[in-house]
Amino acid sequence: MSEISMLDLQNLRHLIGGYDTTHCKMTDYASQAEDPEVKKLFQDAADSAMKNKQDLMKFL
Repeated sequence: MSEISMLDLQNLRHLIGGYDTTHCKMTDYASQAEDPEVKKLFQDAADSAMKNKQDLMKFL
């Protein structure tokens, strides 16, 4: 990959931070959910956010 601009770097950091926040919130919601389907929905969302974060981290 060619050099990344400062603006692109700031955008990546912003996105990564957002995915990190989403992962934490969805994990917390999953831990509090009583319905197994709702718990799975939140856990799947947390897993997806973590995967997206890790994919973006590859650019840094």
